[in-house]
Amino acid sequence: MAATSRDAAIRPFSYEAPESELDELRRRIAATRWPDKEPVSDQSQGVRLATMQSLARYWASAYDWRKCEARLDALPQFMTEIDGLDIHFIHVRSKHEDALPLIITHGWPGSIVEQLKIVEPLTNPTEHGGTAADAFDLVIPSMPGYGFSGKATTTGWDAEHIARAWVELMRRLGYKQFVAQGGDWGALIVDLMGVQAPPELLGIHTNMAGAVPPEIDRAALAGAPAPAGLSAEEKQVYDRLAFFYSKGLAYAQEMGNRPQTLYGIADSPIGLAAWILDHDDSSEELIARVFDGKSEGLTRDDVLDNITLYWLTNTAISASRLYWENKLGFFAPKGVTVPVAVSVFPDEIYAAPRGWAEQAYPNLIHYNKLDKGGHFAAWEQPALFTQELRTGVRSLRPA
Repeated sequence: MAATSRDAAIRPFSYEAPESELDELRRRIAATRWPDKEPVSDQSQGVRLATMQSLARYWASAYDWRKCEARLDALPQFMTEIDGLDIHFIHVRSKHEDALPLIITHGWPGSIVEQLKIVEPLTNPTEHGGTAADAFDLVIPSMPGYGFSGKATTTGWDAEHIARAWVELMRRLGYKQFVAQGGDWGALIVDLMGVQAPPELLGIHTNMAGAVPPEIDRAALAGAPAPAGLSAEEKQVYDRLAFFYSKGLAYAQEMGNRPQTLYGIADSPIGLAAWILDHDDSSEELIARVFDGKSEGLTRDDVLDNITLYWLTNTAISASRLYWENKLGFFAPKGVTVPVAVSVFPDEIYAAPRGWAEQAYPNLIHYNKLDKGGHFAAWEQPALFTQELRTGVRSLRPA
């Protein structure tokens, strides 16, 4: 059914958290009932007590949500209804003519906060080491159930549905040609956009390639020995993938099977923060170092901006339901036919070898392995991410 003019309206959006909610957040943090310290010296049992108590002290006494709110409100934000659900998005048009329209999708446990550092470099490249020919018009939506977007009251909002909705969003904004980028869930969504291949989509860029060959994925998931014939690089990637499936996938399994059971992360700020931090080993180690006072690609405020957004919007459970909706392998090839650019950051959950990427994406136009960066590449390494995106889709720009 075609959307009515009212449904298709694009409405300005802004947000200001009630001070009473921020006071209540600090009260709940202070009232946390802590468990005993883990009996191990590493993170093998989960997020360490010292990390969480350091985070809590800063969150309750020094962190200022209003700074994040000001950063968001400085950007043009909008809301529009697609398939009966309100979709929130940031939309920044470049001052440069012929800017390439680009839609970027975040993942879990991320949000639009992941992309805030790359808005200026992508839309205003001449002030950030690029040329006018590198400019993008930028669209950054909040996925359904995340952040300021609506929460579905019926089932069916899976990654394929979101992929179709993003195409509708770009059409609604008047774009006749565009590219799409994503990591984590965003990577799955842009892959599916590439499978659906609408005529407006020029190509995609991913920083978490869906490229693990099916037989290798099955073996890793089963915890089997590495298949014969793998190169040294592929064997290393296999071991890392198998470790993630055996030790690091518990959060996804719980959300994939019983998301509604996770009442604790909707009721306890510290419960929510620990659940969000326990995503992958490399990211957790980085964030632990941040709260231990080390200088990293992320700051304490970066981490807490994202967690606080989840808390204030009460989206811990609604965001989790995307895992329940999903029936696709996170890292499996999907059958993408459009041009694809792949950037591989070394601390990603798995670092796709070139041969796997070439096999998964027959129209591979760019492949590069970076020296640093992890799962939240745009957030942690915005300069490297910006350069990769500029380079990766440069050949797709209309002449």
